[in-house]
Amino acid sequence: MANITVSYSSMEHHPNDPLHGKTLQMILTELVAHFGWETLGHHIPINCFTNNPSMNSSLKFLRKTPWARKKVEQLYLRMVE
Repeated sequence: MANITVSYSSMEHHPNDPLHGKTLQMILTELVAHFGWETLGHHIPINCFTNNPSMNSSLKFLRKTPWARKKVEQLYLRMVE
């Protein structure tokens, strides 16, 4: 008899955590698609969103700045509710 390995999706392991399995790039891409850079800059007024915004510069800043990343994650959570 063959061994069968059952794998579970990440949502089954963490069904109450909407951030589980989401990369920062995925979160930011969804926020930009939903709000656009200008509105995103109004919600979270940081230079990488308000002054010549780009995905690369924003990701670089957010990866180095925990307080800003937390704000982005909080806005994402409000968006998906």
